[in-house]
Amino acid sequence: HTFGHAIETAEGYGTWLHGEAVAMGMVMAADLSLRLGWLDASSAQRVRTVLETNYGMSVVPPTNITVEQYLDLMSSDKKAELGEIRFVLLKGIGNAVIKGDIASELLRSTLTAGQGLCEES
Repeated sequence: HTFGHAIETAEGYGTWLHGEAVAMGMVMAADLSLRLGWLDASSAQRVRTVLETNYGMSVVPPTNITVEQYLDLMSSDKKAELGEIRFVLLKGIGNAVIKGDIASELLRSTLTAGQGLCEES
């Protein structure tokens, strides 16, 4: 929900339905998991494809939210501890972990990936 709540807040509640924002956040979390080397590319792409194809969800984040806005909103998320952003990430399909202390460059890569989420770089 960390990415999704930031989208909902930045876009204004009602612009994205809660489920749409959460689904988009799941794609972003899968992308970050891929960048961390925890999730293989086919599993990350599977998350994206299932949400897009089976459920008709957007898999491209809004382009008007800046990296700084994301970071500010996520640092005040209810899961943040002492200002540290915490994420629910994947070490495999069905293997979720809660993780803080993410390298800034990896997080920024996910936040700027846009259309290229869940694709190997």
